[in-house]
Amino acid sequence: MPSKTPPEDDMTLPAEAPTTEIPEVPVQRTRMSVVKAYVALTKPRIIELLLITTAPTMFLAAHGFPNIWTVLGVLVGGSLSAGAANAFNCYLDRDIDRLMKRTKQRPLVTGEISDRNALVFAWALSIISTVVLWAVANLLTAALSVAAIFLYVVFYTMILKRRTEQNIVWGGLAGCMPVLIGWAGVTNSLAWEPVILFMVIFLWTPAHYWPLSVKYRDDYERAEVPMLSVTEGEMSVSLQTILYAWATVVCSLILIPVGGMGWVYTVVSLAAGAWFIWESHVLYHRTVRDGSGKPMKVFHLSITYLTLVFVAVGVDPLLHLPL
Repeated sequence: MPSKTPPEDDMTLPAEAPTTEIPEVPVQRTRMSVVKAYVALTKPRIIELLLITTAPTMFLAAHGFPNIWTVLGVLVGGSLSAGAANAFNCYLDRDIDRLMKRTKQRPLVTGEISDRNALVFAWALSIISTVVLWAVANLLTAALSVAAIFLYVVFYTMILKRRTEQNIVWGGLAGCMPVLIGWAGVTNSLAWEPVILFMVIFLWTPAHYWPLSVKYRDDYERAEVPMLSVTEGEMSVSLQTILYAWATVVCSLILIPVGGMGWVYTVVSLAAGAWFIWESHVLYHRTVRDGSGKPMKVFHLSITYLTLVFVAVGVDPLLHLPL
């Protein structure tokens, strides 16, 4: 789903200084610190958001309670798959991670994990996740997982990220895959409902991530990553956020007739959607007026919005309250 940073200049001793070398004190590494470093490599906070979209989709696919072991298996396999993609991303982006303040503590930057070990770890997670999803669900589910890894690692990280300001738009395809994986895990097929949910996440991603990119604009500029906040500025980000927020909410409402959704989903998607759109307009008007927009407020709100919508996706089929 690179170019390397030149090493820092060597510090040489003045000619009159003693030449006796002082042995380096080895870095203390405990087993727990190593485990934490490998966990950090998988970016667990991103995985949490992916699981929020996977589990409710499985309830919708089952029109009620799906098999609990299938749910747990798909969630475990999906987590491993996402962790693999994120580990590959850390490996490929290790050069620019050294340049950005928000990523300078990642394990490959600090040296807690070697490049080789990180790559082996990523491949191992990829293979294990594929086997798990095939075993607990079906071949389609496993194949979709492999496609998600490919989209994030190759399509986004290797091709788009450093070449176009539209990187997060098309690169966001990988983050949409969990709904297809969850649906396929239950039905061994695909349908219009998961496609609509796929599009909801696809349209939501720019409105979610571009406000965050404003906060880290200097980081992206330093690393020469052409994020919209760098190439076009905060004004463009706020305007694009409005457009994508509207598109996201409209798309979410299409699920009502297509998926036969009831009152729970309808009310939540309308109310949460109105809130999301309102705050995106507030961001734009404040940015235009005096530059006082708060993009991080929209960023955090967007997570709440998506969580509420997908909780409603999962709860609605359990309550059977038709319109």
